[in-house]
Amino acid sequence: MIADTFKILEVNLSTGRSTIRSMPGVDTFIGGSGLAAKLHLDYAKPGMAWDDPEQPLIFCIGPLTGFFPLMSKTVCAFTSPLHSQYAESHAGGRSALALRFAGLDALVIVGRAERPTVLHLGANIIELMDAGYLWGKDALTTGKLLRRILKGSGHRTIMRIGPAGENKSAMACINVDTYRHFGRLGGGAVMGAKNVKAIAIEGNGSQNLPEGKEYGALYADIFRKVTDTDMMRKYHNLGTASNLEALNELKALPWRNLQATSDPGIEGITGERFADDTLLRNAACSGCPVGCIHIGFVREKFDKDNQYLYRQVGYDYEPIFATGSMLGLTHAPDVLTVMDEVEKAGLDVMSGGVALAWATEALEKGVVTTEQTGIELRFGEVRGYLKAVHLLAGAASEFWKLLAAGTMVAAKHYGGEDFACVLGQEMAGYATGEVFYVAQSLGLRHSHLDTGAYSYDQSNAPKDVDKALAFLLEDERERVILTSMVACLFARKVYDPDTLRQCLTVLGGSNLADGLDDAAASIQKLRWQARIAGGFDPMGVKIPKRFLEVTTWKGQADPEYLENLRMAYATAISEMGKPQQ
Repeated sequence: MIADTFKILEVNLSTGRSTIRSMPGVDTFIGGSGLAAKLHLDYAKPGMAWDDPEQPLIFCIGPLTGFFPLMSKTVCAFTSPLHSQYAESHAGGRSALALRFAGLDALVIVGRAERPTVLHLGANIIELMDAGYLWGKDALTTGKLLRRILKGSGHRTIMRIGPAGENKSAMACINVDTYRHFGRLGGGAVMGAKNVKAIAIEGNGSQNLPEGKEYGALYADIFRKVTDTDMMRKYHNLGTASNLEALNELKALPWRNLQATSDPGIEGITGERFADDTLLRNAACSGCPVGCIHIGFVREKFDKDNQYLYRQVGYDYEPIFATGSMLGLTHAPDVLTVMDEVEKAGLDVMSGGVALAWATEALEKGVVTTEQTGIELRFGEVRGYLKAVHLLAGAASEFWKLLAAGTMVAAKHYGGEDFACVLGQEMAGYATGEVFYVAQSLGLRHSHLDTGAYSYDQSNAPKDVDKALAFLLEDERERVILTSMVACLFARKVYDPDTLRQCLTVLGGSNLADGLDDAAASIQKLRWQARIAGGFDPMGVKIPKRFLEVTTWKGQADPEYLENLRMAYATAISEMGKPQQ
């Protein structure tokens, strides 16, 4: 049931003390994205370095978590090592339900542990466990060891980092229950800076459900839409990997560091190819009946008498783009093998893949040398990338240390800014046109999921700045409702505003339901206030030359339209980000 206040656990790693406090504002901040932005504004220290012990690491869930299908995400907020400003990343797995059944709306971690630590908590557990034996181990091994040690199988989440996080890479992710991630903007580095190898949360409590028939009937209706209609079929069937062939046909799929947008090699890495040749099983986040997580396998021969080691690797569109087409790899098992190394290292797959693609072109053009990289990289050759993943995660030399701080950091140092595929952070896999380029470069999370800009481009809408800007602002406002609930964005067709209001009402949140539109508009502004408080200047964002050079089915980007839309969106963001009086 929806309470009048948020229940927040604050853990201070420096003192070893924890505090549970109540915070008002449920009708204003909702939860998830709204609560995360509010807490970051309360706790963050804009004048201090991103890795200062006083900077917070925040995890938030929403009012519908644990009550309805696909309300399965957690929002993680922190000061990013990439740009030293407010950052927000989303992940599923068991994280959201574990927090709900631990009795929490949010977890705020401050301070720095004296030595490598596992933070272990639940409804009646808070302890700091020594993790010296885990430091240096990869993310998958860390998870395997902690599953053996800790109780609560099936009711717990294990969020952990790999070597990239320990080395405070701006590309370090937080691995969540093996197949999900807080991927973008360097959340893993924040854990590493706090000497936290893993956070294990046991959902060992319980929650009451509403009495009467109304809740059960509404739940059943939503469950039916999710499972008995075609709304979610795509995600269970081939998953988002089905986008590869369609985007390649549209000339919108980045190949070889976006030197091309289509290639015949797509036949080796389509969703159908991965399903036919590698798919083992589907999995799902807790609280989700869809099963969009596709797990493939790779095998490695370790004995001449045909003895093989099998490894399971989760895949979907973004990892295939980042470690497949972007690197010129066209053989599904090769792509999965690179993904597996990325998982072990604890790197965000999109940032890592795009960074390696830039490094490859930089070598081709002579911008950097093999003496600087230590290895040879060539598009389409898998061996170099398998080694490079660990050099990048380990910041093994000056070159890899600079690249780990962000592709544009390395490009500014060595040259090659024009072909750095960076839109705020390393690009997502949609070379669809001007609206997407502007949306990702300026969007709060620099994520393709901030808005549906890639879909707007694919609709081939007229080049009308006012209409495109109106779309970006309204679509962001609609999505921020879902990311405050916190819903999987795959379910946005299921959870339309009227359905969300019904869900809130049956849980006793009628005031929140009635004020949902006002709360969404307020949260949209609040998030930008949190970002701009850290020094973000939307007017200063630049889009690299490569995005003007690339040809899609619409031809090359229109530089005048791109610039006018960039300025219009930046102006709107600046206005939304003004502090409230």
